[in-house]
Amino acid sequence: MANKSFRRVFKRQARSNMPKVHISLCFVIFLCLSLQNFMRVNSQSQGSWCIANALTDNETLLKNINFACSQIDCGIILEGGSCYDPNTPLNHASVAMNLYYQAQGRHYWNCQFDGSGLITVIDPSEFASLHCYVTPLCQS
Repeated sequence: MANKSFRRVFKRQARSNMPKVHISLCFVIFLCLSLQNFMRVNSQSQGSWCIANALTDNETLLKNINFACSQIDCGIILEGGSCYDPNTPLNHASVAMNLYYQAQGRHYWNCQFDGSGLITVIDPSEFASLHCYVTPLCQS
C-alpha cells in the first residue's frame, strides 16, 4: 500500500512540475526567436557593414576574398584600386566581404563566411585603415 501511495505522490509532483517546464521551454524558444529577429532587423538597417574578424587566419581570409570576388567585382582591392592600401589580407577580405554583403541586401547570413565575418553598425570609415567602406561602390 505504501508503494502505491509513493507512486501517486510522484505522479502528482511530476504533473505539477510539467507546466513549469513547458513555460520555461516556451520562454527559451521565445528568447531565441526574438534575438534572431533583432539580429535580422539590425543587420538590414541602413548603417551596417560586414567586416572580417581580426582573429581569422590568412588562409580563411584569402578563401573569403576568392568567394566574394567570384560573386561581385572586387577591382577596388586590386593593385592601383582605391582600396588596395593597406595591402593586408585582413583589409582586403573586409572590403570584399562588405561588398558582397551590401550587394546581397545586408542579410546577416551574407556575412557568415564560416564564422569569420562580423556585422557592425559602427561606421568602419571612422577608422583610418577602413576608409573604403563608405565609397559609393560599397553602398547599395
